[in-house]
Amino acid sequence: MSNALHRSLLSSPPRAVKGDGAYLIDDSGKRYLDACGGAAVSCLGHSHPDVVAAIQQQVQQLPYAHTAFFTTDVLEELADTLVEGAPGLGRVLLLSGGSEAVEAALKLSRQYFLEAGEPDRHLFIARRQSYHGNTLGALAVGGNEWRRESFRPLLVAGHHIAPCFEYRERAETETQDEYSERVAAELEIKIIELGPEKVAGFVAETVVGATAGAVAAAPGYFSRIREICDRYGIHLILDEVMCGTGRTGSMMAYQQEHITPDIVTMAKGLAAGYQPIGALLCRAEIIETIRANSGFFQHGHTFMGHATAVAASLATLQAIKKENLLENVVTRGKQIRAGLRNSLGEHPGVGDIRGRGLFIGVEFVADRETKRPFDAALKIHKKVQKAAMDNGLLCYGMGGTIDGRCGDHVLIAPPYNLTEEHQQEVVERFSAAVASSVTPR
Repeated sequence: MSNALHRSLLSSPPRAVKGDGAYLIDDSGKRYLDACGGAAVSCLGHSHPDVVAAIQQQVQQLPYAHTAFFTTDVLEELADTLVEGAPGLGRVLLLSGGSEAVEAALKLSRQYFLEAGEPDRHLFIARRQSYHGNTLGALAVGGNEWRRESFRPLLVAGHHIAPCFEYRERAETETQDEYSERVAAELEIKIIELGPEKVAGFVAETVVGATAGAVAAAPGYFSRIREICDRYGIHLILDEVMCGTGRTGSMMAYQQEHITPDIVTMAKGLAAGYQPIGALLCRAEIIETIRANSGFFQHGHTFMGHATAVAASLATLQAIKKENLLENVVTRGKQIRAGLRNSLGEHPGVGDIRGRGLFIGVEFVADRETKRPFDAALKIHKKVQKAAMDNGLLCYGMGGTIDGRCGDHVLIAPPYNLTEEHQQEVVERFSAAVASSVTPR
């Protein structure tokens, strides 16, 4: 028995021993096309020479310097690079992952209002079936009931409104504009219910990731949300841990919504999996308010701004730009979605094929007409994931798509440098996995 505590206590995963571009190789020599990047992490594949070289060079020069004592050249350059790619945002805090970034965002928002003379603002609103991390603050603000349930006594109160999930929740009688207006209006209703003077921020994934499967908001939704946040003076905090860093075809997913948030969180593909790193970006005026008062953001972690991780992230962003990979993300994403719709569009167990860029979700249903989900006990998402893995394809299956208990989907999030051959392989192997494991009832 392994002494390592694996995610499942009932089985042991295969042992990965090597990465080769878009593929992972296990100790038996089997090759897996990594079409999910773990959890939308490995955006450059597993052996990008520039990122490997950057890590080696940084380790030789300076592997780590505590940010309470020093800054580093790579930290300053990465901060500049991130700001260049994030319109409207002007300050960067570098952390170790997505949950850390969300925790920092909540604390930054709270501290800003304390120092701006509005100490009653401490409540955060998010959306049902959202996910913002596994630390206690992130779990509290998140709306995924399955993840929250066991730890509810440890969580501060969370407040939630409806998600913008058009496939599931737009009425047949509603236009897209009417639907966007209706669900966005829930934010204003909730703010008034809680008391506008008590609300600090609204937290949302720009494109919902693992919990619902690449769900983009209906057109106009985020513009309306931005207006409401401005009207009541609350922060719009966008979680781009999974959907950001080019995953949807623009460096920041919010760029496609034509808005500017107050705070954004990033991680996952920020260093393409070569090192663990996360980031918080915010409007400069938030930091200037704190600078003019206490002069100190009351937050910190030992490994924040870790020089080696920062070097990996900087090399990742440079590779994305140098190789023009955002264009490839858009092109290959369209091709994969078109290929899946061609092969699975009439499959009776496939309800929706959606996404942006190389952030693609496939939702499974027992009845296409009524959108009735499969019995949760069947764990259809796990069956698809296993069938794909048996056939040498890695994809990310999740249950509870609709309400944390019912619904099945699979997320596809392959590397940005995916080739046409890889793209065809993803479509063929995934379609075969669905054909062998999804049978409507």
